Amino acid sequence: MRKAKPKKRYILPDPKFGDTLVTKFVNYLMVDGKKSVAYGIFYDALSLVEEKTKENGLEVWKKALANISPAVEVKSRRVGGATFQVPLEVRPERKVSLGIKWMITFSRKRGEKTMMERLAGEIVAASKGEGAAIKKKDDTHRMAEANKAFSHFRF
Repeated sequence: MRKAKPKKRYILPDPKFGDTLVTKFVNYLMVDGKKSVAYGIFYDALSLVEEKTKENGLEVWKKALANISPAVEVKSRRVGGATFQVPLEVRPERKVSLGIKWMITFSRKRGEKTMMERLAGEIVAASKGEGAAIKKKDDTHRMAEANKAFSHFRF
């Protein structure tokens, strides 16, 4: 185990909206340290979302992220030779990071040509309550519901 808890790293707000959540998202989106490219993809995707939905792109994105973020998840817990899937509530910080990871992962798996279009498509789908990332959240919730009997093994 580690001696002390690591210091919390605070991230700076993004240049366009002044939002730290946007920066966090872009950091997850970034590949090979190319942050300016990641910002370009994100901002273009938001403008594409605005064109599609005729609403504020940032608001649609935040709504989509809220829709994707899970409330409960399952963790493996070993009790006397048997492994149980124990449902646990998700911490607020982890909720956000899981939502971001799922949105980006499933955006990358989509069929559109550019990453900008894929991300925009996933944002629009998630804000409507559909898409692969929403399905992942529902599956996670279903797993937790199915294993509710083992919730007394919480640690």
